[in-house]
Amino acid sequence: MPVFGFGHLPGIAPVAVARHPDGEPFLDLATVGAHTHEFLVLYYAHVGQGTVRIDDRTWTVADGDLFVIAPGQVVSSSDPFAEVTSDGWTVWFPADVVRPGMPGAYSSWRTHPLLFPFAQGSNRAQRLPVPPVDRGSLMERFAALDAEIRTRRDGHQEAALAHLTLLLVTVARLTTDLADHLRCADEPLLAAVFEAIEARYHQPISLADIAADLALTTGYLTTAVRRKTGRTVTQWITQRRMQQARLLLTETDLAVSAISRRVGYPDTSYFSKRFRARHGVTPTQWREAAPPAM
Repeated sequence: MPVFGFGHLPGIAPVAVARHPDGEPFLDLATVGAHTHEFLVLYYAHVGQGTVRIDDRTWTVADGDLFVIAPGQVVSSSDPFAEVTSDGWTVWFPADVVRPGMPGAYSSWRTHPLLFPFAQGSNRAQRLPVPPVDRGSLMERFAALDAEIRTRRDGHQEAALAHLTLLLVTVARLTTDLADHLRCADEPLLAAVFEAIEARYHQPISLADIAADLALTTGYLTTAVRRKTGRTVTQWITQRRMQQARLLLTETDLAVSAISRRVGYPDTSYFSKRFRARHGVTPTQWREAAPPAM
């Protein structure tokens, strides 16, 4: 199966944009069938109707659907997005374009907060519904990124990456209520897992506690969640705790010990160790590096 890489050009921002239906094709693959790629893809159907085939699943496409596609996922036709989109955009870029906010903060792109929506397991594309009130501003973000790449004015690389970051922030916010999204995707077990985590992450819970809540064995739950998301239940508990810890460190003056207790770690030293292992810095260093509150 063909595997396509990103065509880097010296002096050009490593981000590509295509407008549908009147822009350049996402990939020039008129004679190629099933294929995969080494880069990340954002595909937004502002006005669309039809289906796309990603991995072994056919997805419906409707107005306001935003797809995030990870490296390694298989697209089964040459340019399915243009065929079903009357108005929309595709953006593709290598994972290393999005750099951590501080050295060593993330061990791989799969742990970067802004790339989290892409890291749901190699066999799961993500379809995120964009609320109607947000669709106009999202189109403007795509257009601004496209303008920077096309005009290539001084500083265009920095500007393009800034626009890409804003797009990824928008995507990350769409995945905040993950339980609701999974329920919409007909994943009741995963929705129940995330609801249980949301209800109890601030307590000292474990895989066994979540399994007991759902009346399942730990082995079955571990296998099911890992297969569908690429992560274990314990990793998801940690992810939720760290998300809340970052929020409290940035937006409150609470002591680290108080934050530790609020996110389910009675032992502050253990919390600091886990935080450093995840982010490469201590909670205090994270707070000091955060921009001042507006």
